[in-house]
Amino acid sequence: MFSSANNYNKYHKHSPNINTMSIDQLSIFIILAATMLLFVLNIWRYDVVAGLALMACVYTGIVPMQHAFEGFAHPAVITVASVLVISKALQSSGVVEIFLRYLAYTRGNFTTQLAANAGVTGLLSAFMNNIGALALMLPVTLRDARMARRNPSRLLMPISFASLLGGLTTLIGTPPNIVVATFRENNSGEAFSMFDFTSVGLVTAIAGIAFLVLFGWRLLPSNQRDANSGTKGHHQFARYITELKLLDESDLIDKTVGHFEQLCENEISVLAILRNGRRRLAPSIHETLLAEDILIVEGDSEALQPLFENPGSIEASADKVDTAWLRSPDVRVIEAVVMPNSVVEGVAMRDAMIHQRFSVNLLGLAREGRASKTRLKFVRFKTGDVLLLQGDVEALKLACKNLGCLAIKNRGFEITPRRGSFTTPAIFAMGIAASALGWVPVQIAFTSVVGALVLLKLVSLQEAYNSIEWPIVVLLGFLIPVGEALQTTGSANIITGILAENADALPVWVVLASLIAISMLLSDLVHNTPTAVLMAPIAFSLANTLGQPTDAFLMAIAIGAASPYLTPIGHQSNTLVMGPGGYNFGDYWKVGLPLDIVIISVATPMIMWVWM
Repeated sequence: MFSSANNYNKYHKHSPNINTMSIDQLSIFIILAATMLLFVLNIWRYDVVAGLALMACVYTGIVPMQHAFEGFAHPAVITVASVLVISKALQSSGVVEIFLRYLAYTRGNFTTQLAANAGVTGLLSAFMNNIGALALMLPVTLRDARMARRNPSRLLMPISFASLLGGLTTLIGTPPNIVVATFRENNSGEAFSMFDFTSVGLVTAIAGIAFLVLFGWRLLPSNQRDANSGTKGHHQFARYITELKLLDESDLIDKTVGHFEQLCENEISVLAILRNGRRRLAPSIHETLLAEDILIVEGDSEALQPLFENPGSIEASADKVDTAWLRSPDVRVIEAVVMPNSVVEGVAMRDAMIHQRFSVNLLGLAREGRASKTRLKFVRFKTGDVLLLQGDVEALKLACKNLGCLAIKNRGFEITPRRGSFTTPAIFAMGIAASALGWVPVQIAFTSVVGALVLLKLVSLQEAYNSIEWPIVVLLGFLIPVGEALQTTGSANIITGILAENADALPVWVVLASLIAISMLLSDLVHNTPTAVLMAPIAFSLANTLGQPTDAFLMAIAIGAASPYLTPIGHQSNTLVMGPGGYNFGDYWKVGLPLDIVIISVATPMIMWVWM
């Protein structure tokens, strides 16, 4: 990306020989192969893996020590960080809610509701961070589904995918677009502008959303689509695991498991009983309950309610519940989803100390639509986990804010204060105009926007820093020198030579479609940002070798890298809806694979028409 061919001697004084692989070239291939493997295995977080890759390049001499951290000064890093802060300001402004209210009128018909929700999500993500757009739409979609008595799982994966499709349409819609644009600037002298992506991206996004609305949701498992079937399949929405301890004065003592389940109209299941340090899995309905028994129970939030309102009977999640406090009008039970990069991600419940810090009870946890049989205090939180939280309204606000969780059933309270409903979008619009008209580079325009928002107190400094996804910023800063090394060692030319031998006789549309497909696959397995960093120099070199327009090949990388639909780990948006939607790993490719085919089929001719 990042350094042009003319700057090759910045790192190396020898010219690469495509036919004879040098030590540097062999080293970078080994490092990249190990990096990709670590990304796929997901043993360590992607920013840690990127740091290891950079250090490996430094210690092997591929990246000189004095240039190791130049990636953090790169325009792409600054732009991504600025867009994340602006997204937070837009969320806090409340301007989006002004037209989100009108989505309620689309509930009457499922197709209309899905089209409206997916369309609005796509529109928001064109100018906001994908996660920010989805975070706004997730509670709205769940509310509308509940009001229309529809299963939310029919809606959540389509709006997650719509948030990614909308990002294709503008420079700031997704980090891969920013990466590709700045690569073009360093290698051709001029970056892609704000709306250079729109002609191809908008048509592709419309086609993708149309597919999701008309056909995509039908590919989800049938037991997800029947909200009233009562099927107890593994796709039930928001099936929580909770832990209950029977107190000495409980009226449930000496009652059977069957009687206990009947209290909740058989809408819950006792998964296990812990008694005297021993675990009884799947106990019989005739099993008698004793004092001090710890029950691991599964059920949805509504079915569990009678248990938490039974005076003097239980301790929930190892925290004794004050029954008078339970009946306070200021107490709420909410559902909140663990957001990407939450401070509790990877932390065990007992170490998070939610009750001690916030006076909030964690009543239950749902993951991938079903509950684990592990004791709740030993469960480590993951992105997409849905937590059942109970506490005072203000305590819940504080807990969600500090833990990095999004309230998806908030029972009438707002987590985020609203300010700057008109000023914030006006300042943002001026930044977009300044960049689109070429007055200043995009990184300068959006940094100025952030500065204005902070000075006008439309976003606080703490909110600005908290809104930046630092793992993404660190990932970019570490990987940019690695991407440069791919070029400066001549390794990109070696890859290009291999590809060109097979591509030279193929029609150019086949080459473009293949680049999109390869980028899609890499994005599904690793992450969209490193895919763009590593594939951009290869596509640029391949276009030059084949004598084709480089812009067309870079657009193919932008489309492919920003399209991770086959797995829940390809993008945080996909992970975020996994718990609330009750999806498992295999559900994503059932919808994502045909969506990939639609995208390739539409984007390829559009790229050829616009950029060749």
